[in-house]
Amino acid sequence: MIVILTALQVEQRAVLEHLVDVEPHRHAAGTIFDVGTLAGQRNRRVALGVTGPGALGAATLTERAFAEFSPSAMMFVGVAGGLRDWLEIGDVVVATKVYSYHGGRSEDEEFLVRPRAWEISHAVEQTARRLPRDNAWAAALPETPGVHFEAIAAGDVVLNSTTSPVARKIRRNFNDAVAIEMESSGFALAGHLSGKVPMVTVRAISDRADGTKSTTDREGGQRVAARNAAAFAVALAAALDDDETPGGTAGAPGNAPTLPTIRSTSVARDNAHVGQQIGVNFGAGWPGGGR
Repeated sequence: MIVILTALQVEQRAVLEHLVDVEPHRHAAGTIFDVGTLAGQRNRRVALGVTGPGALGAATLTERAFAEFSPSAMMFVGVAGGLRDWLEIGDVVVATKVYSYHGGRSEDEEFLVRPRAWEISHAVEQTARRLPRDNAWAAALPETPGVHFEAIAAGDVVLNSTTSPVARKIRRNFNDAVAIEMESSGFALAGHLSGKVPMVTVRAISDRADGTKSTTDREGGQRVAARNAAAFAVALAAALDDDETPGGTAGAPGNAPTLPTIRSTSVARDNAHVGQQIGVNFGAGWPGGGR
């Protein structure tokens, strides 16, 4: 099982186009995931969820999806604003590093940056870098977009300027970031805390974060970017080998210790037989218990 998360419905729809036999899976807290298989890859199951914009929702639902599905890998897939002139609308960026750019200390005369950063899982990166070699991943697209392996900045701000304080801060302190979005810091933190599953962010450029976002959105930039990011992500999901990532075969729990089967018989007064408990007893300390 591979979990793919998106923030927006346009991103969710783009991934759904690659899934078949999709059925809803309702979490006990109400979150609904779409669970299906990749078209042409009947042994590759995918759980797709929508977090909404922002890092907090992304972190919460990443942890929820991890506990619910014990996936062999997790992806955050969607659109981003470009921070480099050489990026084209629709280009795919695989995040080699995710910066959370909001951390810092505010003094009277300056803001001292205290960033956090998370790097892509090595095994996933190695597989992802092989996909652009023959461009088979883009066979169904009108044209093959560029694919870049670069750093991404993430924070709870929609950046639509090259001269705003946020834009200057990113250019000065996170100069290797080529794209900006809102969710991957929460996603990466939740994955880091789980410590058990490879994580990767796949984004495509929908605008240039330069004041023209409304125009590029009207011209279909988000749809193009969501389509391209989804195409690359599902090709990566198909290429990943479950045997090489935590979690074993698709859909199997990740690195779970073997627990004994507990059989107990309840006996009432005067030896009246009440019932039996047969199964595995999950205590409160077991990840996912009671979910």
